[in-house]
Amino acid sequence: MTLSVAGAQEDVDFHTKILGMRFIKRTVLFDGSLPIYHLYYSNADGDPSSVVTTFPWAQAGQFGTRGTNQAREVLLSVPEGSLDFWAQRLRAHDVEVSDVERFDQRRLAFAHPSGIEYQFVANAGDPRRGYEGNGVSAEHAIHGIHGVGVHMTTPDRMVEFADTSFFAQGDPAEDGDVFGLRIGDAKVGNHLEISVNRHDDQGTWRYGAGTYHHFAWNVSDLANQDAVKFDIEGAGYTDISELKDRKYFKSVYVRTPSGALFELAVTHDEGGWTCDESPQELGTRFQLPEQFEHRREEIFAKLEPIEG
Repeated sequence: MTLSVAGAQEDVDFHTKILGMRFIKRTVLFDGSLPIYHLYYSNADGDPSSVVTTFPWAQAGQFGTRGTNQAREVLLSVPEGSLDFWAQRLRAHDVEVSDVERFDQRRLAFAHPSGIEYQFVANAGDPRRGYEGNGVSAEHAIHGIHGVGVHMTTPDRMVEFADTSFFAQGDPAEDGDVFGLRIGDAKVGNHLEISVNRHDDQGTWRYGAGTYHHFAWNVSDLANQDAVKFDIEGAGYTDISELKDRKYFKSVYVRTPSGALFELAVTHDEGGWTCDESPQELGTRFQLPEQFEHRREEIFAKLEPIEG
């Protein structure tokens, strides 16, 4: 999942010093000519279903508006029995936290410093390995992504999209005005939650601090990516991009009926996260795509210095 946040340093501190995630990559946004960081955080192993990435837009003066017809909640999976630890830890770092109930299960709700909504979802048997660091032990560490929460005025349109084009499994679960779906065959990280929201104004879709930008789904290989893309286009959802090479993965993007931008991603066949750093060095050096390498000094001079 990729978020447009405000300050770069506060984002690093939030994800590493508070949430205890691993900082695995620091590079820049590939689109456009304005140098903006692209920062990556993950569990211990950088699993595709664990990575939260951010664009810090405040330095460029661009801010978004959260609303309806937009992706809203960052859902993260934590070990069963760890919610009390996390509630205490978040409050100790002056983060407001509240208990919420969703699908008959307790969760913790809190927010990123830029206002983006997060929820911790406790899951038993999640096999992904949490990162131990910054005062977070393995028994409490974040496993990875649980899923994405989207808000929209007409949820039936998104359920239809998921059923016809996105391989939703079974009938939606219902909890009041929230509908829950599981996408594809994966056992973890693939939950889509659709909230009926007819009271907020339309949220923004462009880059802007304080808003979700897109959510990526792992489609395993390029052949499957093509097949899913053709299925989506064949169902009439033609607001979909051509293939884009993002160095660490290859992607196409589709604007869904919910307004949320979904990415269909395939790990790059030339190395993924370790194509430019060893597993032990991940996140320690500033990386640039080849087309920007000749501008390294210029770009780095324009970016807010960060530590972490």
